[in-house]
Amino acid sequence: MYLRSSYTIDEGPIALYFIYMNKKNILNRRFKNNSYTNVTLKLVIINALVYLLTTMIYPRSVYYLAMIPSFVLGGYLWQPFTYMFVHGGFSHLLFNMLSLYLFGSMVEQRVGSREFLLFYLMAGLFSGIISLISYLLAGTNVILVGASGAIYGVMLMFAVFYPFARVFVFGLIPLRAPTLVLLYTGIELYSQVFSRGGNVAHLTHLSGLLFAYLYCLIRMKINPIDVFKRTR
Repeated sequence: MYLRSSYTIDEGPIALYFIYMNKKNILNRRFKNNSYTNVTLKLVIINALVYLLTTMIYPRSVYYLAMIPSFVLGGYLWQPFTYMFVHGGFSHLLFNMLSLYLFGSMVEQRVGSREFLLFYLMAGLFSGIISLISYLLAGTNVILVGASGAIYGVMLMFAVFYPFARVFVFGLIPLRAPTLVLLYTGIELYSQVFSRGGNVAHLTHLSGLLFAYLYCLIRMKINPIDVFKRTR
């Protein structure tokens, strides 16, 4: 998928964003020195370096960095965080990093680099924790890898700030960003409920979307559903 080179910015969520930036309570406090430093590209580079580490330099490191429920219970408490930097193959890495760069760079320019980095890492951590809980409750021991949970959160945030942007799926099908998010949400819900999709961590994706929704609602005082309704 790729983004249209020009699009209309909806002033509704942008105006609300600047209102929230002036709030003084702890949940809505403005970030200091929150200028744009291209954190998105740095995250892409880190993911690429970790991929080289886990596939070429020291393959066994995947067992330390990926999230494995039994390992977490055994003391590897960092895994619900580090799993988001590990990928299962080159195509997995490529698709995720393209999505991160396309959507993330635009969101980062809107909210600032510090805020974007916090949001991205928290979305990934939240997705990892929710996934870990579900695996433990189900008695399932898996190896969870990938940045998709965080990236799904970034995609929802992109749709909130750029609801008129058109994303060309497979380079052919133009969809507005909110439509794409709603479509992906439906697919993930269906796949999770009916156990479709093989080794894809649908709950992790849904957790990223949920975190982004709550982040917009609580911190930014923007309801994504209202934005999507207004731009239909």
